[in-house]
Amino acid sequence: MNAICLIIDRLSTGYLGAYGNTWIETPALDRFACQGFTFDHAWSESPRLDGFYRSVWEGIHPLARRQSSSRHDPLPRRLATAGVATTLLSDEWAMAENPLAQSFDELVEIESQAVENAAGSVEQTHAAECFARIIDWLDAARGPFFLWCHLTGLGGAWDAPYAFRQQYAEEGDPPPPSMVRPPSIMLEEDYDPDTLLGITQSYAGQVSLFDTCIGALGDFIAEGPLAEDTLLAVASPRGYPLGEHRRVGPCDEALHGELLHVPLMIRFPQGLGGTGLDWAARSQALVTPADLGPTLLDCWGQFADAQPTGGQFTTARSLLPLVRGQSETVRDRICMAGVDDGRKNRGRSIRVPAWYLRMEDGDSLYAKPADRWEFNDVADRCREVVESLHKVTDEFEQHLQAQEPGELSALDDVLVHGLE
Repeated sequence: MNAICLIIDRLSTGYLGAYGNTWIETPALDRFACQGFTFDHAWSESPRLDGFYRSVWEGIHPLARRQSSSRHDPLPRRLATAGVATTLLSDEWAMAENPLAQSFDELVEIESQAVENAAGSVEQTHAAECFARIIDWLDAARGPFFLWCHLTGLGGAWDAPYAFRQQYAEEGDPPPPSMVRPPSIMLEEDYDPDTLLGITQSYAGQVSLFDTCIGALGDFIAEGPLAEDTLLAVASPRGYPLGEHRRVGPCDEALHGELLHVPLMIRFPQGLGGTGLDWAARSQALVTPADLGPTLLDCWGQFADAQPTGGQFTTARSLLPLVRGQSETVRDRICMAGVDDGRKNRGRSIRVPAWYLRMEDGDSLYAKPADRWEFNDVADRCREVVESLHKVTDEFEQHLQAQEPGELSALDDVLVHGLE
């Protein structure tokens, strides 16, 4: 088996057809969802790339302190010991600086050029260049291989041809802006709606560009020898706020769902491990991108080595039991770490089946999954729920630091099923 993990930074679930969007055209990703398994409630454990990859590649939660006694081989080295060739391909400079990148057999860097204007065609875009490099690499690859592609994605230049954003402007709308640099601003309370509309149309055009590129990659795989034995996962480490809670872009990385609720879709090789997937399937379980590591190890028959040693507590789980219908859940809580900007800690947050609690600049509580966009903060009306979630989070952090962590306490019924 081969595996390709396509990680597109700042790709938001709210702007994909597979996650309910109806006005942005994403036919390639919609088709991908129909051919594989879609996780409706995937949450990233950190909006920082170093914390994200510590979680995904090492299985160590971003809230945990490093302990020399708990160090273990990261995912690429574990796969290498199983005879799998590992490659990291990226256009993100920070990836080459990440110490974990050295655990790959090969590092392929794509240079990012300064972009001043929208491209004249799809082929001239940076996204198209990245996907062309991916396809060239795959064309020469010999399996079994593990290819991790991290792309700056929607966090990079919005250089899709102007027509891509213009298609989302309706009659009477102002012309979409021509900027290519992704904005990062906190909107004023009395902001001009047309300003946000233009930014949203520009983002939508860039999503359509990436969908086009993903379609080309999918066609290449489907029409070649990789079709029968290659797993393809599409995910994002974080989203891109577009006016929710008056935030646009990574202005302060506030721990709202538009930042941390991320896409995660996997298309498995035919009949892998008894999955037998040839139709669209979905799961409502709480999962994280960190689950990709144990899932891949499970697929390659290395699951016995999927958990770190030395007493390190981890919540990363293989997703194959969900895919095979053997289980409806792999966890009942996900804790998230905020960004430390050097001046103050951006806090923590926790997602349980019935609630989402933000613990930064005070507490904000939202009923889930009903309040998807987190419009209704009920923290003042549900203080017992807030206090209970604080205790659950504190216990989780204590387990992260403990040498012999044991089992987490069961959640109260109200945290699982909500208020009647």
